[in-house]
Amino acid sequence: MARAMLEYTKTVLQKVSFDAKLFARELKKAISRLLPSEIEELKVWLQYFVMDKPELQNTLIYLKA
Repeated sequence: MARAMLEYTKTVLQKVSFDAKLFARELKKAISRLLPSEIEELKVWLQYFVMDKPELQNTLIYLKA
């Protein structure tokens, strides 16, 4: 089930990527709900996902804390 939450999180982030504020809010929510190992996987995925989306690149700071 934990794996399902990570996949769900990725889906939600993809769908809200049109709005940087909404994306940041959903990312914060995901960080509070995912397991530490899932957060590490999310970091890797997110780095590739925002590579061509400069408006979302500043959201990577939430994963550094």
